[in-house]
Amino acid sequence: MPGEDIVIAIGLVFVIEGLIWALFPQLFRKLAILALETPEAQLRMSGIIAIATGVFVVWLVRG
Repeated sequence: MPGEDIVIAIGLVFVIEGLIWALFPQLFRKLAILALETPEAQLRMSGIIAIATGVFVVWLVRG
């Protein structure tokens, strides 16, 4: 099925985020507060870098 990979990827995101909340709730709260204090441009650039890294990893594995 063509869309199966994206559904699996979204499911893995939920698993990873759930693990962070379950194993390190205090750390995740501190990170959330830090994110609120971080300038928007820096958060945006971090997101773009994360996207590019993710695309590169998928390209390496699937390529």
